[in-house]
Amino acid sequence: MNYYELLFTTITTEDYQQDLLINALGEIGFDTFEELDFGFKAYIPTTEFEQSTLDEVLENYRELFTFSYEMTLIPQKNWNQVWESNFEPIEIGDKIFVRATFHQPKPQFPYEIVIDPKMAFGTGHHQTTSMMLELMLENDFAGKKVLDMGCGTGILAIMAAKLGALQITAIDYDPVCYASTIENTQLNQADYITAICGSKEVIPDEAFDIILANINRNILLDQMQRYSEVLNTNGEIYFSGFYENPDLEIIKEAACEYGLKYITHKKNKDWVAAKFVKEL
Repeated sequence: MNYYELLFTTITTEDYQQDLLINALGEIGFDTFEELDFGFKAYIPTTEFEQSTLDEVLENYRELFTFSYEMTLIPQKNWNQVWESNFEPIEIGDKIFVRATFHQPKPQFPYEIVIDPKMAFGTGHHQTTSMMLELMLENDFAGKKVLDMGCGTGILAIMAAKLGALQITAIDYDPVCYASTIENTQLNQADYITAICGSKEVIPDEAFDIILANINRNILLDQMQRYSEVLNTNGEIYFSGFYENPDLEIIKEAACEYGLKYITHKKNKDWVAAKFVKEL
């Protein structure tokens, strides 16, 4: 699959302004982002790209802040090279170290996750992923049955395995993410994780103790009823991929309709990761 890379140069007065644009691009098919000191890069499969749709989205932000972009075609054969040239290891507190195969390990960290950079979202660099990892550290996964929706590279499913989850299902609609998840689970000796390519229609008719869903607001709203159907009573669900304002209240209202009670949330640059528990 070929991708377009859009290199955005931005001049903002508030951090959230760029984040709003990134979120809007995510809703029209852009599936990977890399934040830079002067802006960000956004990637979209060539088959998903429509110039008129992009122009319409960008027009909504031109009065909010100043930006420009350059577009480059990236053939699939060059994608790994692009990722490897930009991929840096990350640390989540003093507990989690996320690295690629070409980085040196750091055995002083209790949890190490190896992610080979591919076209899949979820290397831990984005605030939503890092906050989900932080929430996972604060909760009990031992012996639990876990569903990871929009799994990307499989990073959250792999973390669940390292935290002692007994059975894990990881789902993503993107074939590249599906393949990446399989590869990364093997790299982390967690190949008992079941990877499935698809969306809410492929969620097994089983009962899960924990659901992880780091996607975006619109998809979460669309899939929330199905999540509730397969979540055990008193089961936990972790949502991310949206903003505190106005998205969190919208997510809370929808969750309440399906018996999901808001517990707490984390915030980083207006991005949010929130915990809910199923009451009924």
